Amino acid sequence: MHVERELPNDEAHDLIDLVADIADKELATRAAEFEEAERFPRELFTLLGEAGLLTLPLDEDLGGGGQPYSVYLQVLEEIAMRWAAVAVGISVHTLSCHPVAAFGSPAQQHDLLPSMLSGRSLGAYCLSEAHAGSDPAALRARAARTTDGWQARGSKSWITHAGRADFYTSFLRTSDERRGGISCFHVEATAPGLSAGTPERKMGLRSSVTAAVHYDDVPIAMNRLIGQPGQGLHIALSALDAGRLGIAAIAVGVAQAAVDYAVGYARERETFGTRIIDHQGVGFLLADMAASVDAARALYLTAARRKDAGQDYGRQASAAKLVATETAMSVTTNAVQVLGGAGYVRDHPVERYMREAKVTQIFEGTSQIQRLVISRHLANGPGRASAPR
Repeated sequence: MHVERELPNDEAHDLIDLVADIADKELATRAAEFEEAERFPRELFTLLGEAGLLTLPLDEDLGGGGQPYSVYLQVLEEIAMRWAAVAVGISVHTLSCHPVAAFGSPAQQHDLLPSMLSGRSLGAYCLSEAHAGSDPAALRARAARTTDGWQARGSKSWITHAGRADFYTSFLRTSDERRGGISCFHVEATAPGLSAGTPERKMGLRSSVTAAVHYDDVPIAMNRLIGQPGQGLHIALSALDAGRLGIAAIAVGVAQAAVDYAVGYARERETFGTRIIDHQGVGFLLADMAASVDAARALYLTAARRKDAGQDYGRQASAAKLVATETAMSVTTNAVQVLGGAGYVRDHPVERYMREAKVTQIFEGTSQIQRLVISRHLANGPGRASAPR
């Protein structure tokens, strides 16, 4: 699973080596068992938090790792190569911390970030609703003002870590204005009236819990409003381009794992007295798979470096997410094909990689939404694109 990486300094190389070592020892050895049992690996997020791996891209003065996004994404890729569900959990947790880190008051950052950044508390990002998956401005779950704060009512759908998270970064409607009527709140898991639905029975990422979150007159203290009233949609969208890059990196990690396994199998398996990798039909297929993974990795790194340089990167993030996830689906499907019948059974991990790849085309904006974002950039010209997230 060694990848020749482009990293900015020795510190980044050491970080990748540390991540690979932890992932090999703690993640790769558990992934198949936990996925089969649909067991959520909460203890591993504590371990990763203690190692400083949950919040690498956040500023050091806030307690984060201060790493460039191009390095953080390669960390995610390394983890996804061993266990995609854990990589997705890190990406979601990072998104959940972003509002407090970027928009919270100094008091909120002082009170909340130490636990959030250490792994002692795990976050959930509550934006999607059943009728508003790709249209966050259509949210209906509400928070109404009370004498001492807010009171929330409604439901969120498809929430990663629902029922397992320690806090819920919640985007709730506080007025009827379509885009300016949404606010962001930090809600503790212990809040009265907050509950999670039955976990979804998913095709893949089975060890990652996904469920609805219900707010039944949940009280929210005044000092748990993040940013200003009505600023919620801006806060949500400010993180989604970065989140898309996270999913792109995870998709590349899954695809790389599939290539590595298929190549290893093709080197060992013989037909007609010859290794199947030496049959041109298989060898060329593997070559195409490897080249497409390299291309997808280069694309997400290009977008990440634009982000690190303070340049606009929305179109590049959508392109990276689109290409990386489509690549992951194609490559994992072909990995199953290389293994033949062996690829279709759970004795080998490629069928799991194929199931995991599919969801990357759906969350953080479907492939169709990414095409819409890119096409609107093309239609409107540089710096003028306006598209749904």
